[in-house]
Amino acid sequence: MIVGTAGHIDHGKTSLVKALTGVDADRLKEEKERGITVDLGFAYQAQADGQVLGFVDVPGHERLVRNMLAGATGIDHVMLVVAADDGPMPQTREHLAILDLLGLNRGVVALSKCDLVDEARLRQVQLDIAALLRGTALEQASVLPVSSVSGAGLDALRAHLDQARQEAAPRALDGHFRLSVDRSFTLAGIGTVVTGTAVSGRVRVGDRLRLTPSGLEVRVRGLHAQNHTAQEGLAGQRLALNLVGAEKQQIQRGHWLVHEELHAPTQRLAARLRLLPSEAKALAHWTPVHLHLGAEDVNARVALLEGGSLAAGGQAWVQFDLDRPIGTLRGDRFIIRDQSAQRTLGGGQVVDPFPPPKRRHRSQLIQALKALEAPTPAAALSGVLALESPYGVERRAFAQAWNLVSAALQAVEQAAALTTPLATVGEGDAALWFTQAQLQRYQQRITEALGAHHRRNPDSPGLSQEQLNRQVRDKPTAAVFVQLLASLVRQGSLQRAGAALALAGHEATLQGTEKLIWERLKPWLDEGGLVPPRLSELLERDRTLRKDQVLRTLQRLQRMGKVHPVGAEYWFQTEQMLALSLRARALADADPNHRLNVRDLRESVGVSRHLSVPLVEYFDEIGLTERDAVGRHFKRDPRKMFGG
Repeated sequence: MIVGTAGHIDHGKTSLVKALTGVDADRLKEEKERGITVDLGFAYQAQADGQVLGFVDVPGHERLVRNMLAGATGIDHVMLVVAADDGPMPQTREHLAILDLLGLNRGVVALSKCDLVDEARLRQVQLDIAALLRGTALEQASVLPVSSVSGAGLDALRAHLDQARQEAAPRALDGHFRLSVDRSFTLAGIGTVVTGTAVSGRVRVGDRLRLTPSGLEVRVRGLHAQNHTAQEGLAGQRLALNLVGAEKQQIQRGHWLVHEELHAPTQRLAARLRLLPSEAKALAHWTPVHLHLGAEDVNARVALLEGGSLAAGGQAWVQFDLDRPIGTLRGDRFIIRDQSAQRTLGGGQVVDPFPPPKRRHRSQLIQALKALEAPTPAAALSGVLALESPYGVERRAFAQAWNLVSAALQAVEQAAALTTPLATVGEGDAALWFTQAQLQRYQQRITEALGAHHRRNPDSPGLSQEQLNRQVRDKPTAAVFVQLLASLVRQGSLQRAGAALALAGHEATLQGTEKLIWERLKPWLDEGGLVPPRLSELLERDRTLRKDQVLRTLQRLQRMGKVHPVGAEYWFQTEQMLALSLRARALADADPNHRLNVRDLRESVGVSRHLSVPLVEYFDEIGLTERDAVGRHFKRDPRKMFGG
């Protein structure tokens, strides 16, 4: 269990920790000289059962609240220290408000310096503390008079902490590893060391991790858990990790050390914000603030999603736009302070670490946040799917936000599917969830639009992606639409004919005179093998064919994806173009520079220069190849352009 101190400056927090553990948590020279805690201090106490109790001693000075907030991450039990001679003071109230906003509801009040006051003063301060705690998360906390000098009450405090440790619920270890870095330093002969409290999961010597937001990959060479050498560190423990792959200056307080799957820095997050009742005025939209999350302190703007301002003591849905990316997941607690970092304004809990842009309708954003606020990931997934957003639900982002390992994610999918049957569009990191009914509706609209087009235009090969997007109503976003079309092609519901999409089995057909002309021309084009006869030769073979009618027929066939014009005289069928382009691709692959030589192609196919040059220029025109300083290289696979 990790115990965190809180309270006003000079109320005896560090002295009390030393009296309990024998360790002086003031580690800096400045702290020794000034007699106050400037930065975080740490101490440990072995228990009778072999377990270790960890203490995080935080500063009480108002100018050092950001350091106090850095130490609040991962605290299991609060020890609010109030001096009996002073009673509750400004930082007592601010620390208590912060603890309440952070949801820390297990703790004890240590009434220090009780040896300096009489019984009447002690009773009065106890009444003041009871009034102060009323309505807060620590309202039921015990108040224990103690003295670090005489030792009075220390046994009772130790007994309370030991009982709290035994009653504490064990931290869940089923998520990926996360640790909020509160210190980084270099030790001679050892290298870079970081410390922090493990928020989730477990880490072992040899594991590879990522630093968020930088993305730097590191390896754990050694670790200490609760001040003891260990091979493994667990959620809820104070850890010191010896890292390979990063220098001290590359790691800052506020960075997160995470499993690779959790490396997802964000510069925008959505949350429910509670403003303290003590605020003199309402919080306006787009107010600049300091946002404290984990050990991080980052400048941000508050974008209110409901109303133009937030009244003191009120709550509202908000998005924070941050000055720089940070690491955060759903459920992380945060505090906001004013722009000058002098006053705590409020706090709350992250609900969506990867929210969409605010340009979406606010009511839709709020509906999604209410769904994501559900207590379990399965309930949240069912709730957000039921909204049937055209954007879908990003599978990878959802798993990251809830810190779900692969098996847990599959279990969530199965549980959600019991109430809301879901379907997936896309694969891997791009996979999106929709309800089955929603996806079936989208698919029906697409097939209906294509079917109507085929009936109106039997000679058309289909519609381009852009044309289809314009014709379909009630559809997902453009990016999702592309993935949905690709899924329908993979499933065999749709087929591609060049750049056109059509229903599976659709065959564009000519009508009337054009059909008769094509029946006359096709055998002659077939007999030419890879190189068809010239158009002028075809017209010479049958003087009844009019050139304008033949050209109109060939141009319609071109739109159908059946023929391709090369130069002024040649019309290649798609089968011929595929064979030629594959031969050209093989020649380019055999070249040391992977470039297509026109002369090699001419000799390989047996055509004249008058045809080979227009042929490769056609390849360039349709985007199959491209010329650069070295030569002509292939940009696309011929089989994807011409089938086969």
